[in-house]
Amino acid sequence: MKKKYLTAFLFWIALVVASSAQTNAVIEQVREAIKTGSAKELAKHLNTTVDVTLDGKPNTYSKAQAEFVLRDFFKANPPNEFSIIHQGSSKGGQPFAIGQYKTGNTTYRVWMKIRVSGNQSFVQEISFVKE
Repeated sequence: MKKKYLTAFLFWIALVVASSAQTNAVIEQVREAIKTGSAKELAKHLNTTVDVTLDGKPNTYSKAQAEFVLRDFFKANPPNEFSIIHQGSSKGGQPFAIGQYKTGNTTYRVWMKIRVSGNQSFVQEISFVKE
């Protein structure tokens, strides 16, 4: 009986590690997309619907709509620099990342909430808030 529980526990640990690696990879790919101002690349990592907040205005968009909105944002605010300054998981286990986006003389705090579904991770929510 102990062997059965040990096997189940080890399987669960393997799933957690694989999920964490996938989430880290998505955050890294999103970081690169934002760093280059590529809404097209960023959209590849968005959930089918995504909450986007720009300058304090939250909206829910389809993946395609979000790409257009983010493209316009990047066009109006081209990136000078972007970095992830913190990432982790909420008490409920939902992954998130916090970054800093610099454009011209303006700095934005970027907050992303990641949704894990099976073995895939997607950006569920992203916000750009002026600091």
